[in-house]
Amino acid sequence: MRDFFLHLSKTCVCYLCIMSVQSFVNYLTLEKKYSGHTSKAYEKDVREFGAFCKEEFDLTEPEQADYPLIRSWIVALIDKQVSNRSVNRKIASLKAYYKFLLRTGTITHNPLARHQSLKTPKRVEVPFSETEMERMLQEISFDTGFEGVRDKLIIDLFYTTGIRRSELMGLRLADIDIANHTIKVLGKRNKERFIPLLPGTVELLQGYLGEREALESHSDPEYVFLTISGKKIYGTLVYRIINAYLSKVSTKVKKSPHVLRHTFATHLLNKGADLNSVKELLGHASLASTQVYTHSSIAELQKVHARAHPRNK
Repeated sequence: MRDFFLHLSKTCVCYLCIMSVQSFVNYLTLEKKYSGHTSKAYEKDVREFGAFCKEEFDLTEPEQADYPLIRSWIVALIDKQVSNRSVNRKIASLKAYYKFLLRTGTITHNPLARHQSLKTPKRVEVPFSETEMERMLQEISFDTGFEGVRDKLIIDLFYTTGIRRSELMGLRLADIDIANHTIKVLGKRNKERFIPLLPGTVELLQGYLGEREALESHSDPEYVFLTISGKKIYGTLVYRIINAYLSKVSTKVKKSPHVLRHTFATHLLNKGADLNSVKELLGHASLASTQVYTHSSIAELQKVHARAHPRNK
């Protein structure tokens, strides 16, 4: 009988723990307006820590973990050769979880309140040059059918608007305003913003919509970008499109939608665009996020140096 009640007690504790994590996920999704992808990533990290507590310390209530236990998890992750950047991301998820528990009165002390993130090497994103982008959109041969027209529009849209991959995938027909040359984008935390379209982009968009209309099937008719079978386009396909075409004009190692976003911001700033304006176009909450994209090419620095230094005659 004693064993039965002990088992029942542990079962109840595990159930409460599950409910606590689910409440945390609901909080991220409904109150913080995090995307489903982000909320799932946080949930995965917290549940991974909970499994570690149970397996290594027989602790079924991870909310009762202290900092030494959390440090043990960090050490275990490093021993598994998880990168410092990934460890920091997992701890950020755990820190958010404890802040939630503190807010709801479940705990009275955040064990990660004084935690210092692990040092990580600073990553410098190398944008594509104007020449590379010009070659991409003017010299590369795209197919004349649906997929070729779609692929060219995707590349052009990334470069001329700076939108995120998830924002492009979620773009709906109702978000397009051809008459005013704008699109409405749903960004992080469901924040809407309007981005202007260049005349050339509008022309590409109109051509694509004609090809799209001719598709035999439209499984997801509300979305702008579809596969050849009429379904909503997916992330890995978008990445493959960008990587395949950029490989034809550049030898840079990283070729992704995010690098095109970085290229968009860098080229605007190099041409004298105001940092605040670029921030609004990118959909950033703060200037600190935008400044990550202010990498200047060495050629641009040489021009400034030669133009400004009094010793240059």
